Amino acid sequence: MNKAALVDEVQKLLGEGTSKAGAERAADAVFAAVKRGLKRDKEVSLVGFGTFAIATRPARRGFNPHTKQPMKIRAMKTVRFRAGTELRASA
Repeated sequence: MNKAALVDEVQKLLGEGTSKAGAERAADAVFAAVKRGLKRDKEVSLVGFGTFAIATRPARRGFNPHTKQPMKIRAMKTVRFRAGTELRASA
C-alpha cells in the first residue's frame, strides 16, 4: 500500500463527509506526530498496533559492490518497529 491508497482507506473509514484532502491532512498529521514523538521521546507506543523506537546501528566494515574495495560504514540511527499483539494476530 502506498500513500495514495492509505489516504483512500482513511477517507473510507472517516465516512462520506470527509474529502480526500481532509483524509490526507489526517494521515500527514499522524506521520508528523510519530516523527515528533520519536525525536522527543525516542519511542512511540501505539497500544495494539506496535512500537516505533530509535535504534543505533554500530559502525562496521563493508565493501563497495562495484569495486570490491573494503570501506567503513559509519554508525547511524534508524527507526525500528515492533508489531503489537493485535496487529500480529490480524496478519
